[in-house]
Amino acid sequence: MIDTHCHIDLYSHPEMLLKECEQYDLTVLAMTNLPSHFEIGYEHVLPFKKIRLALGMHPLYAEQHEKEIQLFYRNLPKTSYIGEVGLDFSREGYSTKDVQVRTFEKILKKIEGQKKLLSIHSRRAEKEVLQMLLNYQIPAAIFHWYSGPVSLIDKIVDAGYYFSINPMMTQSESGRKIIDRIPQANLLTETDGPFSTVDGRPTKPFDVVIVYQYFSKIWGANIDEIGMIISSNFKTLLLNIK
Repeated sequence: MIDTHCHIDLYSHPEMLLKECEQYDLTVLAMTNLPSHFEIGYEHVLPFKKIRLALGMHPLYAEQHEKEIQLFYRNLPKTSYIGEVGLDFSREGYSTKDVQVRTFEKILKKIEGQKKLLSIHSRRAEKEVLQMLLNYQIPAAIFHWYSGPVSLIDKIVDAGYYFSINPMMTQSESGRKIIDRIPQANLLTETDGPFSTVDGRPTKPFDVVIVYQYFSKIWGANIDEIGMIISSNFKTLLLNIK
């Protein structure tokens, strides 16, 4: 199974979780919220073949962007995976929207023409994020935990981008409407642990099976078939960064 968006460094025992992921034979894209976090975690993740650490600059950490941006540039050659990055114009992030836009633009300008896969935060800023990705001709991006207009999904798909679905999305009416609109070929899976929950506890990467089970139910396919579909989607996406 594949978890394309999980914050392993934010669990209480990240090294133990890394070993659990290896035990379950999981492929995991581990997000970071700042380049300094990436630097701390990089050496710890290297021994694990199926876990990749992504270089992040979370929009809700905008107050730290200016002092972290040079660290982002310095660490960029170390990874093909960028995340969590993007914009957040919700009530929580609106006061720093100008800083977020400047930082995201710097990031996109820096990686323009490079083969990188982005995991995107786009809460209440979905249109702006999409337009910026298009402006800089970013070839590979995953809209993580998408909660924007259903009507915008078609444009994101037309741009060749993907969506990662977590267990909480399968349990809400709004989340299920979004899932129903996305073509099967553009769907991937995530947990966004430890920020999402299941049964009153933070999700872990192996909880991505809940999404596989949901797809199995709505597509009328067994878990092995779902696994092949998601793996195929992921491999197709990775062709854009090879």
